[in-house]
Amino acid sequence: MPHATPEAALFARLPDALAAALSAPAYAAHLAGIDPASVTDRAALARLPVLRKGEMPARQREALPFGGFVPGPAGGFARLFTSPGPIFEPQRAGEDPWGGAPALEAAGFRAGEVVLNTFGYHLTPGGFIFDTAARALGCAVIPAGPGNTEQQLDLIEAYRPAGYVGTPDFLKVLLDAGAKAGRDVSSITKALVSGAAFPPSLQAELRERGIAACQAYATADVGFIAYETPGEPGLLVNDGLILEIVRPGTGDPVPEGEVGEIVVTVLDLDRPLIRYALGDLTAALPAEGDSSRIRGWMGRADQAAKVKGMFVRPEQVAEIARRHPELGRLRLVVTRADEADVMTLRAEAGTAESALAEAVAETLRAVTKLRGTVALVPPGTLPNDGKVIADERPVG
Repeated sequence: MPHATPEAALFARLPDALAAALSAPAYAAHLAGIDPASVTDRAALARLPVLRKGEMPARQREALPFGGFVPGPAGGFARLFTSPGPIFEPQRAGEDPWGGAPALEAAGFRAGEVVLNTFGYHLTPGGFIFDTAARALGCAVIPAGPGNTEQQLDLIEAYRPAGYVGTPDFLKVLLDAGAKAGRDVSSITKALVSGAAFPPSLQAELRERGIAACQAYATADVGFIAYETPGEPGLLVNDGLILEIVRPGTGDPVPEGEVGEIVVTVLDLDRPLIRYALGDLTAALPAEGDSSRIRGWMGRADQAAKVKGMFVRPEQVAEIARRHPELGRLRLVVTRADEADVMTLRAEAGTAESALAEAVAETLRAVTKLRGTVALVPPGTLPNDGKVIADERPVG
């Protein structure tokens, strides 16, 4: 597509991905009545239902192995994995099935270098996600996996890897063990880390030890979603997928800068994912040119709480917002008083009229089947953190 923007090129491919998804029985039911040819922009995509990752273990148990969401048979894929849930996942086709080579290149990895890969290779796809990315870039990979620290130090001294991929925690373990044992681990000067928190204190420590480390946000089912590019804010959204940020409990996109749940669409004809809600929170950064950037992982969107023996879910808070469009952000706060659960819905509103508070309280009771109070607060009062249910009851 000459002169097409990356966004336009993605949406030109979307109808084919939708048609492929509709050939899978569960997707055919989930997307019933959809005309793939009509879904060619973000507004049309936002009208499709989301498919939540949290639902997949149960959906797959109903129709093993993939729940009817994969068009072809399991035997048509190169490798078959399981990840916690369990969720069963096939490996996509191609040299870089999970799209990780650009992330490694952005982190400074280059063809001909040796990479120590400490992600697990057993049953879960983590090791293969980073292995195929490094090999697609032209690197040699040491398939070390996690643990076995002393043997890993032997490998580092023998092969002199320039790069490390794995969790940031285990990189520190290796460096500390090497220093304590007087082993030479100085060949490692760059790292691409994922799978665990990477606090500023650890980032600073690695810099002091001569290692330039970047972060990647990846999942077992999608692959590389976004990654750090040195000197730039946030994380760059990976090419080849469509990322949306929606209000938790809904499929409705939030305004730019608002914290919401990550929803991805993967345009793979053998393993399409259409509006797949990951349960992770983030916010979009201001767009620059054709690139999209996000702030990174900002917590979980699945904030269900059990109140007086009944679950209250973000979808119910979203339903209250739908019934009262005059409200802004909502936050349902759960506390304890007199040995009983107490719900307070804090709602941004342009007025503090008691009639509005009473109407919202009645909606709260109708939607959740539980009684609670409503506190109307001025617009902009509630934090922009994507949290719609705050369980503030003491633990223990």
